[in-house]
Order: sequence, then C-alpha cells, then structure tokens
Amino acid sequence: MAKESMKAREVKRAKLVEKYAEKRAKLKAEGDWVGLQKLPKNSSKVRLHNRCKLTGRPKGYMRQFGISRINFREMASNGLIPGVKKASW
Repeated sequence: MAKESMKAREVKRAKLVEKYAEKRAKLKAEGDWVGLQKLPKNSSKVRLHNRCKLTGRPKGYMRQFGISRINFREMASNGLIPGVKKASW
C-alpha cells in the first residue's frame, strides 16, 4: 500500500499538468523554450507516474486495466475480470 502523502503528491501533479497543458502546448508551438522553463517543473506530463487505482502501488502497473499486476491476478483468480482464464501462473 502506498503512503497517503505519495498518492496526494500524484494528485497534485495531475492537477498541475491539467492546469498548464494548454499553455505548455502554446509555448511549444511558438518555440518559446525560456517561457517553458519558467513554468513549474511538475506541470510537465512526463513527471506523472502511473499508480494502481486500488492500492496505489507504482510498480507492475497494467495500463489497460489501471491496476497493478498483483491485483489483476487476484481479481482474475476470483473471476472478477470477465474473459480472463487462469493459466499456469
């Protein structure tokens, strides 16, 4: 389970990215690199980190489902994910 402070930091970064997305695109189109440098560092989309929606785990993230590999495996074993059959894993 991820720390609450880490989850909150990711939410804060996501809000900054959303807030400055249009401005960043405009500055990139104009080629104003100095203007881009003046924006907050965390407003860059690259600084976002994918986390499991259930536990907040940052590693083993499966983009298609939005959860970590561990949660995916547990849910598939319990039959909560339709169309997934347990093979030899």
